[in-house]
Amino acid sequence: MALLKWPKPGRNGAAPPADSSDGRMPLMEHLRELRNRLVIALLGLLVGIIVGFVFFKPLWEFVSAPYCGLPQAQQLRPGQCTMLILGVFDSFFVNLKVAAMFGLIVSSPVWLGQIWGFVTPGLYRNEKRYSILFLCMAVPLFLAGAALAYFVMDTGLSILLGFAPPDTVTGLTIDEYLSYALIMVIVFGISFELPLLMVFLNIIGVLPQATVAKHRRLVIFLMFVFGAVATPGGDPFTMIALALPMVVLFALAEGFMYLREKRQRKKSGDFSHLSDDEASSLDDDPEPLDDVAPVGDPAPIDSKTTGPDSSG
Repeated sequence: MALLKWPKPGRNGAAPPADSSDGRMPLMEHLRELRNRLVIALLGLLVGIIVGFVFFKPLWEFVSAPYCGLPQAQQLRPGQCTMLILGVFDSFFVNLKVAAMFGLIVSSPVWLGQIWGFVTPGLYRNEKRYSILFLCMAVPLFLAGAALAYFVMDTGLSILLGFAPPDTVTGLTIDEYLSYALIMVIVFGISFELPLLMVFLNIIGVLPQATVAKHRRLVIFLMFVFGAVATPGGDPFTMIALALPMVVLFALAEGFMYLREKRQRKKSGDFSHLSDDEASSLDDDPEPLDDVAPVGDPAPIDSKTTGPDSSG
């Protein structure tokens, strides 16, 4: 295990490896950093859950509003929204789920920042400039997905509960409703992050735009399949409400990838028209290497000592 740690300076002046400045570290250091970031993310979530427990009553009124606006919610007691509690511990878990939903949304800047902070050290210097931009986009995208899930929840429930026969009474348990709402928020929020992940993979050179364009139809089809499978109700409205924004975000991500690669080709030169055995032209004004340390000027070459007659 000692081989995974940095060598300590000793008598011979041994120093840590030179590549520590570009984000590289041993396996144990990665695990320690992952542990620390998980602790920070969980602490942020815990603080949000505690605040959710304190303000449970207004939060519950907000969370239950999509269901209470349906006529099926007033079948047991006309004029009043009614949900069933069937278990002894359901009352506690109601508070816990509402607080967890609130904590997950409120602490999203914390745990998204920790996820991105864990990935950023592995990027090159020219890629790290996108860090703040990605983080500023990840949080609004997650919140937008959670907000969309809340606004389409009533329509999805209305469609699902509308299949009940006319001679039945709808009695939805409070645990089932909260599980449905929590899954909707998580699925919609995380789904809105997938196009951002595409852009990230493109920037680090893993996913070129040509590959995305080649499989565009398949990706769009899989988005609708994902919307049908991932949403808890599985109704067509909820599937379309999730898939259509994902398709729009996918198109925006692909457009960004296309413009970025086009700019890079214009900057470095496009050699796609050349054959495999044809040499490209040299760059008369190459850019300096960022990661190479400057070295001293080489010693001048003496033509007298390097000429063909220098041995004689």
